[in-house]
Amino acid sequence: MFRSVFLRKIIIMMVFSLSLSAVLISILFTLASSQTLEIAKENELLERAEAIAYGMGDSAALQEDGSNLDTLLANRNFVGSYVEIYGKDGSLISKSTAGSDEDALIMTAADTYLSQNKLSSTGLASDVTVLPKNDLSYKLMIVQVPIRDAGEITGYIALINPMKEVLSIQQELLRVLLIATFVVAGIMLIPIYFITKHLVRPLQKVNLAARSFAQGDFSQRADARAKGEIGELANSFNDLADKLSNSISELTVERNRLRGIFDVISEGIVSVDLDLHPVYSNPVITTLFENAKRKNLFTQRLQLIPFDEIWADFQKCISEGTTIERTIDARDSAYQSTIVPTFDNNHKVVGATGFFRDISESEKLEQTRRDYVANVSHELRTPLTALRGLVEPLADGMVHSDADRMRYYGIILHETMRLSRLIDDMLELSRLQARTIAFKTFPFDLNSLLNELEAKFTPIMEEASLAFRVEYKKGPCPTVMGNPDRVEQILVILMDNAKKYTAAGGSITITTDLNDKKDMVLVSVVDTGQGIHEYDIDHIFDRFYKADRARGKKGTGLGLSIARELLSYMGETITVQSEYGEGTTFTFTLKCVHGSMWF
Repeated sequence: MFRSVFLRKIIIMMVFSLSLSAVLISILFTLASSQTLEIAKENELLERAEAIAYGMGDSAALQEDGSNLDTLLANRNFVGSYVEIYGKDGSLISKSTAGSDEDALIMTAADTYLSQNKLSSTGLASDVTVLPKNDLSYKLMIVQVPIRDAGEITGYIALINPMKEVLSIQQELLRVLLIATFVVAGIMLIPIYFITKHLVRPLQKVNLAARSFAQGDFSQRADARAKGEIGELANSFNDLADKLSNSISELTVERNRLRGIFDVISEGIVSVDLDLHPVYSNPVITTLFENAKRKNLFTQRLQLIPFDEIWADFQKCISEGTTIERTIDARDSAYQSTIVPTFDNNHKVVGATGFFRDISESEKLEQTRRDYVANVSHELRTPLTALRGLVEPLADGMVHSDADRMRYYGIILHETMRLSRLIDDMLELSRLQARTIAFKTFPFDLNSLLNELEAKFTPIMEEASLAFRVEYKKGPCPTVMGNPDRVEQILVILMDNAKKYTAAGGSITITTDLNDKKDMVLVSVVDTGQGIHEYDIDHIFDRFYKADRARGKKGTGLGLSIARELLSYMGETITVQSEYGEGTTFTFTLKCVHGSMWF
């Protein structure tokens, strides 16, 4: 409680007020009491002097030599006063004897004054004078009264009284007054303490509630039961707390809603302050730039966004308060960057937020579209050029021999059929990719299909001086799910592709195997041909892509793309393994029918 600033200030103010009050009381009491006590003492001494003068006049006690003065004074009470008696001519008749050095100083001061201010010389009926402090530490009061006998002045009497008695009384009264003041102040401290404690307690509760708010706990409330201004303060504080709690709750909901949106969207988001320190980033940003990150990124922000130009855009956005967009190409990746400034309530820039999108796929799609158009144009131009080169001589009558005309017609037919196959392949691939082509899948016997293919292709392969066989690594295959016509089409595409790239004397083998879970048949077409370069193997299933174009192999470049799309349509996969100069293996999967057994 004594740590309360409010209580300490009240006590300090009380002590200050008490000290100031004591000083003022001392000054005012000293001034007032000095005058009052002097007047009282003056009246007392006047009465005493007049009594002495009256007694001396009645008894005719005054003699020129003052012989009976001691007898008269012995009958009176003059304790604390010194007496001097003068004749009517002002001559000193008698005076009190000085018994000490202090008495001598008193009498010397009185004699000095009386030598110049006697009643006999001033003509006054009586006189009261207070001498200031000189060699003494207190004042002297001198009272002069004439002595009368039968109405005539026969002499004068002077009473000299030290004012130390008055000073002692004054000091004692002042001490009593100050003691009473401090006692009252000490007694008042007790109710002041409890009253202050009662006043401070609601303020402390308001303070505790405010501290709870600062720590994020908005459930605390101040005690509004107090009356007066403190109760009004508590009510106002509680109203403020309710509104603040509601506002923060709404802001928290909005923040969580926005953060939830930011956390699930596909764009990467980074917010920075004025010093470019990241204050928020969504999970996407941690993996968005994985393909573009370089080694030796020593700074934290470059590990987050590995492009110096983007951080320069952040700085420019904050300094200029404008939105900045940029497209960045990095190796095999491309990114779209949009950085917008962040403003506070005063429309002052307090940071910036960047939105980043990986546009690699869209760029690849656009590049694929361009390549597709270029490849289609190239593939169509070749037969069309050949047709034009043959038709023009025929149309101009430049071919005279029937044999030459028949040869020209044969070439025209061949190129027309080639053009037709190209268009058919393009249409089929487009329908497969658009899923507009429809065929059913059902259980069928893969063994019968493979045996028919072996019988059909063996003569063709022998004609090309190639060894061909079907190999069942684990015996006959179980029943599989698929479309036998499409599976045959896939195998024909793979064998035709192997035949084109395998030299005479080589071999082509179709093998079957079972995967580890024994729920799929793995069908492979293995050749001993020239193989595929490692820089070609990732593109081997792309449309119109032909490995080793320099050798001028025939084909549209769409066969493997069609095979992959057919397998994808049936829910299967195809992979390729190859070593350049050692041959190639294409493997695709076919699901086993539930309940079928591998024999």
